[in-house]
Amino acid sequence: MDSTELPFGIVTLLHVSIGVSVNVFLLLFYARLVSTSRRTSSSELILTQLALANTIILLTSGIAETLSAWGLRNFLGDVGCKILSYLYRVARGLAICTTCLLSVFQAVTVSPGTSRWAGVKAKLHRCIVPFCLLSWVLNMLVECSVAIQMTGPQNRSHSQNVMDHKYCSHVFGSPETTWALTVLVSLRDVSFVGLMSLASGYMVFVLHRHHRQVRHLHGPGRSPRVMPEVRAAKRVIALVTLYVLLYGRQTITLSILLNLKDKSPLLVKSHMVLSFTFSAVSPFLVIHRDQRIRMFRQRESADSHLDLPAPS
Repeated sequence: MDSTELPFGIVTLLHVSIGVSVNVFLLLFYARLVSTSRRTSSSELILTQLALANTIILLTSGIAETLSAWGLRNFLGDVGCKILSYLYRVARGLAICTTCLLSVFQAVTVSPGTSRWAGVKAKLHRCIVPFCLLSWVLNMLVECSVAIQMTGPQNRSHSQNVMDHKYCSHVFGSPETTWALTVLVSLRDVSFVGLMSLASGYMVFVLHRHHRQVRHLHGPGRSPRVMPEVRAAKRVIALVTLYVLLYGRQTITLSILLNLKDKSPLLVKSHMVLSFTFSAVSPFLVIHRDQRIRMFRQRESADSHLDLPAPS
């Protein structure tokens, strides 16, 4: 293990352990709300799928990167690399689609209650479950090529058409095939990232206009109560902003790696660690903005104090 392996191993282990714990908490929390509520909230379904996608990302790529950083190399084999990489890429695509769906849903929710938006709001709730299922099918089809390109560790790490991840290797095919697959995946990513950016921009416009109207009605000296829709919109805007920034960083780094003849191990490690930063950080944004989770934590804290034995 060289001098750079240990710091990356520690950072990756923290990413995975904290990220998985928080995402599993969100997954169970929203799954419980969905199962116990008489009327299932669309946002709860979307957040449940996002927590599931983040958990899969961290359990696949995160654990593999952690084991690799701590010195383990060929612990998966060809079949293990194909399965693990396929699950990671499907979950990554699912996170993009789900974040986009969440931003579009929240943009429609905070939109003005005009007759034009009323019909869209009524129909959108019925489209959530079909879109969630469609996102699974879409990403499972788009990422089929990963099962072919990923293999066990190769000794051709100096070759430009092989990206070595220590425990697996990404073997690129012919330039034509690589270009076609890159265009397909990029088209999916850019479409959803662009749509979520537009939806977030629209929410910023609506919230700004709402803030001006409320301030005018209540006066400068009073602080009006923040509506749940406004809190949810701010949460989604924060999630989308984080995702767009990390996606831009990942795209630039990947482009540099693909065009480098000699792959820098430090750059490859940084790229892999930051590739699942969104999955580890985004749950904290959800928890910070969700009032129901705060109430749940306060209730659990109060119950624990009541259960304490009385002093003798």
